[in-house]
Amino acid sequence: MDTISLIGIDLGKHCFHLHAQSASGRMVFRKKLTRSQMLTLLGNLPRCTVVMEACAGAHWVARRVEVLGHQAKLISPQFVKPFLLGNKNDFADAQAICEAASRPGMRFVSPRNETQQTLSAMHRVRESLIRDRTGTINQIHAFLLEFGISLPKGSAVIRRLPAILAAHDLPPRLIALLERLQAHFKYLDEQVSAVERELMQQLREDERSQRLLEIPGIGPMTASVLATELGDAGQFASARQFAASIGLVPRQYSTGGKPTLLGISKRGDKNLRRLLVQGARAVMQQIEQRPDRLGCWVRSLLTRRHSNVVACALANKLARIAWAVLARGTHYQGEQAVTAA
Repeated sequence: MDTISLIGIDLGKHCFHLHAQSASGRMVFRKKLTRSQMLTLLGNLPRCTVVMEACAGAHWVARRVEVLGHQAKLISPQFVKPFLLGNKNDFADAQAICEAASRPGMRFVSPRNETQQTLSAMHRVRESLIRDRTGTINQIHAFLLEFGISLPKGSAVIRRLPAILAAHDLPPRLIALLERLQAHFKYLDEQVSAVERELMQQLREDERSQRLLEIPGIGPMTASVLATELGDAGQFASARQFAASIGLVPRQYSTGGKPTLLGISKRGDKNLRRLLVQGARAVMQQIEQRPDRLGCWVRSLLTRRHSNVVACALANKLARIAWAVLARGTHYQGEQAVTAA
């Protein structure tokens, strides 16, 4: 039997489809296994490269595969689809993963460790709680508006809802319903605060996150997300590659030797991109008080570009600075601008 050099795994919830091939690309075996059977088989095979799509459960499997002595690689599913031959099935997907991994120019995703996955889960829970809290606030506003009571925007007015209800003649059942919604709002608000306290505790314990906080426009939540996404900054060859991975570089539509650049591509993690753009807007609000080179650069852009374009350009620069800080193990250096004598 040929020596196995590459194994492609099509991940599932209960069943896993494996396609193994030699260095020459010849198929060695195809197997459909359960989770435990797959790990047992991989533990009995000589060292090789195991490739999977970066999807649900992939990072856990990658960590287990590395413990067994193999090299684990993850590929974004969008890069695997062009290599699918014929009809789609699980074994064909596993073979397509092997074909994609064999390309010398293929881009891979670094497997996350347990800490990174836990932080990512905390951020997702926080976002979900904030959405639910916002929906509860909107419901309270909408129900009161149906009875001719218009409240100011924001969540502060919800905290003094009992006084507002006492000042108006409303049906008792509606009052009970609104009080129930207010109790739900308080619960969600407490949960958001609890999750944020845990994230802040992680920031204080992580030296890398502390260095990210030195960058203008990067606050605690953005630093925490960046530390998660850039756990292994070496997976990106340059700062531009990282900025491109989160969709902050222009999208190209070039042909015939004529380059055509469009708006930003908006690829990758939209939450991280949103946080960076919001941070850039926060920097722009106080840009007149910044005498450093970053301030001069932004003020120069604002004289010839729309503020929305400048915000995206500044977010791009902040992402590149964050990559440089983590990849090189340095601190942010905001030098003063050189003024002409």
